[in-house]
Amino acid sequence: MPLRTTEHTERTEQSAVTVLGLGPMGRSLAGAFLDAGLRTTVWNRTPGRDRELVARGAVSARSAEEAAASRLTVVCVVNYDAADTILRRAEVTDALKGSTVVNLTADTPDRARDAAAWAAEHGVRYLDGAIMTPVTTIGTPAAVFLHSGPEDLYREHQPVLQALGGTHTHLGDDIGRAAAYDIALLDVFWTAMAGYAHALAVARAEGISARELAPFAKGIGDILPPLFEELAEDMDDGTYSGEDNPLTSAASSMAHIVRTSEAHGIDAGVMRAAEGLARRAIGQGHGADGFMRIAELLGGRQ
Repeated sequence: MPLRTTEHTERTEQSAVTVLGLGPMGRSLAGAFLDAGLRTTVWNRTPGRDRELVARGAVSARSAEEAAASRLTVVCVVNYDAADTILRRAEVTDALKGSTVVNLTADTPDRARDAAAWAAEHGVRYLDGAIMTPVTTIGTPAAVFLHSGPEDLYREHQPVLQALGGTHTHLGDDIGRAAAYDIALLDVFWTAMAGYAHALAVARAEGISARELAPFAKGIGDILPPLFEELAEDMDDGTYSGEDNPLTSAASSMAHIVRTSEAHGIDAGVMRAAEGLARRAIGQGHGADGFMRIAELLGGRQ
């Protein structure tokens, strides 16, 4: 186990990286560091999750403060409440002074900014990040990582972070920016997943199995990427073109979904909310505009 020291020159010699948090994602991160040949220290609040990693060469720390002896500490736990419980203990905070924390825990932009303020106050260098792909992608070219915070600090640790595989994008100095991207992108994902679950429920009620629908659902998914690009330009330019599919047509289509769902006793609350936004925009004279016009309503801009 690493010896306790106070000088970060010694810390660098002890361990290249520490991983705090050994859930499925944390174990994958630690495994990728090990596969890259980096001396890796691991710690988890619940004992026993490090056995496989130790067998592969990881150093098992007896405590979070002992684990924090590395030059770089990567945190990946369930949320910032859990991260704060670990990092803000006085002994851990003291151990982290002068070293860098890369927090890959998912939470909100405001929590990321609060963590950065705490780190600055206590002499801890801090980067925030988001992992945008599943556990199985870590250490492979398919992994996607987003980072935000001081660019010079990111560049300093980029060689170690690259061991996690995939693409790494630095989004700027605003520490909350990675979390903001994470929230927005997960909004797309979970809204789509909720829509798919609802579609399968409606299909089943009409005697269509999920397997029967899936190939056609994939076809709908294939339509979306070019639409995302086109509608992003629409949004940034404020044009909201409805030439191909005006809000009046969209609202009519959504009403059909609501009616069919509720005829089968299937909750249509999500689609009712979407239809309601479309009809509000229509009521304000935007019926000929495209669906992205509702973003103005969602953002409080009328």
